[in-house]
Amino acid sequence: MLPTTSEPPAIRPAFDLIDHHGRAVDLTAFRGSFVLVFFGFTHCRVVCPRALKKLSSALEALDEDPTQLIALYITVDPERDTPQVMRAFLETYPRILGLTGSRDQIEIAKRNFRVFSRRSASPTEDGNYDVPHTAMTYLLDPEGRYIAHFNDSLDLPEFIERLRIGLTEGGR
Repeated sequence: MLPTTSEPPAIRPAFDLIDHHGRAVDLTAFRGSFVLVFFGFTHCRVVCPRALKKLSSALEALDEDPTQLIALYITVDPERDTPQVMRAFLETYPRILGLTGSRDQIEIAKRNFRVFSRRSASPTEDGNYDVPHTAMTYLLDPEGRYIAHFNDSLDLPEFIERLRIGLTEGGR
């Protein structure tokens, strides 16, 4: 018999992808470090650049050792976001590592983090397409377990404060 509660499935942080340097990585590659994960795409015009700027500013403000707090940007648009495209896009955000992979690999990562994205049916003015998606930043502990997520609507000071709390309560 199925359970009667409508509790959503838990976030299961896991992926098997390629970083923007062309190396195969999974979550075990970051063991021993706190990990921040944001899903987006390089052709995003508003949400992703704003989120990556906020994430970069928070990393700078926290002044954490880059080996102890790692930020990952996982694409929801693997057809366009090759490792080379991700690497060029993330030059502006040097503390953030881009991850891509096959459509199936990305779908598995999205499902594990409970991320929504869908390619728009209507082309943009320039003939491209948008990919509306979940705009959350996830915090994982050094063992790869989910600690918290932060909505994109948080302003920078609140994001930093909540992140600091998550790092403290998450075992630091």
